[in-house]
Amino acid sequence: MDLSIVIVNYKTFELTKNTINSILNQKIDFSYEIIVVDNASNDGSLEKLEKYFKKFDVNFIANSLNTGFASANNIGFKNSKGKYILTLNSDTVVKENTLNLLYKFIEKNKDIGAVGCKILLPNGSLDKACKRTFPNLKNSFYRLFHIPNNDKNINNYNLDNLSDEDIYEIDSLSGAFMFIRSEALNQVGFFDESFFMYGEDIDLCYRIKKANWKIYYYGKAEIIHYKGSSSKKKKTKLIYEFYRAMYIFYNKHYKKENSFFTNFIVYFGILILFLIKLFLNIFKK
Repeated sequence: MDLSIVIVNYKTFELTKNTINSILNQKIDFSYEIIVVDNASNDGSLEKLEKYFKKFDVNFIANSLNTGFASANNIGFKNSKGKYILTLNSDTVVKENTLNLLYKFIEKNKDIGAVGCKILLPNGSLDKACKRTFPNLKNSFYRLFHIPNNDKNINNYNLDNLSDEDIYEIDSLSGAFMFIRSEALNQVGFFDESFFMYGEDIDLCYRIKKANWKIYYYGKAEIIHYKGSSSKKKKTKLIYEFYRAMYIFYNKHYKKENSFFTNFIVYFGILILFLIKLFLNIFKK
């Protein structure tokens, strides 16, 4: 098997159906399997998906509990057979020839541990999470306080200084679309299940690069990501998990290299930002 495509479904029948169809309805030049892990939806979406795709070779796995995005993907990883594994969000549409282009690219470059593509939002703008540097104190400060940042490379979190159309090495991809070499994944381990959602993609990319694999952004291939609109009111749990992921990542990878005072400032800053975001969300219409 060349590629295992892992999709996590959670109460998104229509979106997941469209994601799977966007793969099945195109010509792919290599062998692949589709693994759908249902994260205890309990809304009938799993049953409807199984019925809809009963004539196709789609593997469905029912998770008895919603243990988070990272955990559900790991279940898919454990049941995969591919030389490569693709994590694909259930609210995406894969454009024609995207998988073929990335397969050829990673096959040709044996030192690449993972590659991602251009991820577009429905309005045509770039989902900036698809190409990032690793967070550090400086670029996190710029980003969290919405300060314009013209720094290059390590201090430009979203790599705004680099073309969206080109191909180049980066630090981190989006978990919405990560084309991963199974050899690299088996070497560094699966997603860290301490992350319920958010942050697990950056953490995995950090470990892949630390193991001397390269990570690339391939801007000549595209998907569309129908992620939630920023104008919609966010659930408290989503806000909590976002800032919790910051804490886990920093604590795991940066705590030991910084002083007690620096760590205190970072933890305090994460807490204050969480409380501010929570307060603003409560009063958001």
